[in-house]
Amino acid sequence: MIRMICLSLAVFLFVGAASAQAIRIKDLVDVDGVRGNDLLGYGLVVGLNGTGDGLRNAPFTEEIMTNILERLGVNVTGEQFRPQNVAAVIVTATLPPFARAGGQIDITVSAIGDADSLLGGTLVMTPLTAADGEIYAVAQGTIIAGGASVQGDAGSVVQGVPTAGTVPSGARVEREVPFAFADMEDIRLALRTPDFTTAARIETAINSSYGRGVAVMLDAGTVSLSFAATRDGSPAHTISRIENILVEPERRARVVVDQRSGTIVMGEDVRISPVAVAQGNLTLRIEETPMAVQPNPFSDGETVIVPRTTATIDEAPGTALAQVNGGTSLSEVVSALNALGVSPREMIDILNSIQAAGALHAEFIVH
Repeated sequence: MIRMICLSLAVFLFVGAASAQAIRIKDLVDVDGVRGNDLLGYGLVVGLNGTGDGLRNAPFTEEIMTNILERLGVNVTGEQFRPQNVAAVIVTATLPPFARAGGQIDITVSAIGDADSLLGGTLVMTPLTAADGEIYAVAQGTIIAGGASVQGDAGSVVQGVPTAGTVPSGARVEREVPFAFADMEDIRLALRTPDFTTAARIETAINSSYGRGVAVMLDAGTVSLSFAATRDGSPAHTISRIENILVEPERRARVVVDQRSGTIVMGEDVRISPVAVAQGNLTLRIEETPMAVQPNPFSDGETVIVPRTTATIDEAPGTALAQVNGGTSLSEVVSALNALGVSPREMIDILNSIQAAGALHAEFIVH
């Protein structure tokens, strides 16, 4: 039996972005104050096919089930019942901005006990509260589980995560978040990727559209708007006009590396100075050749298997000091790195070493 461990894995990818192009302001910024609110609830799922919580291991499931039944007029105090078709769950949702009473939102349901699956279950009416403790929505509905599980007498197979699922439009908004957007006199635009150049371009584009000083750049991530100077009638009209203005964003040169999958993504502005690289490959070879030792003739001995292991490390010639010419464009950088002829894992190490040597002119991000 031979086992080989090679230091060349996965597939790498160089993605070169197209030339910079104009983007809508709405895709570059978030409006200060216009955001969602997280909701949380604790509820009960019923109707499971024997895949619910074991009540001895999850006493909180029995407690919430008792409370629900008592609210419905069923007295179960002191009764001994052990159903396997119920499960305690945590319900989460996001209340979107400007959500009105009566609207519906999606919810996520996750088991907190030892339930095997929520497939086919129904969430019983569950109030959802925000950070202030007030109830903003009520959830109920049939769960769409995110996986499946099959179990037999001698084994089981689980695909995905059957203990979590969603209920599309499963919660109804009961309370609105107070936010008087129409009464605001000024507002800030928060850049999703802070950059001084991009913020300055947004300021210039907005002021050019209005012909006067409506926007003021406060810092790399904030542009302030004065609604009084726009004369659009309402802040909502101003935002609807501004968010469709086109701006060419500026971005940093980045190299993003995912070590788990061996993926390398390089931005268009990445540059590499001329540098020399020496790289070799290691192969670990482990060979098992067990030998059977027989006892002497006419003896009471037993046959013994004696293990024999041979381990070697081979170093391939690899690339012996290759020169990577500096690139003035992404295609030239990719061609220079591909000329090394190394694997993705080795390419990640090479890029890291080039960055440490000061020859990689980009932000190096490793996941």
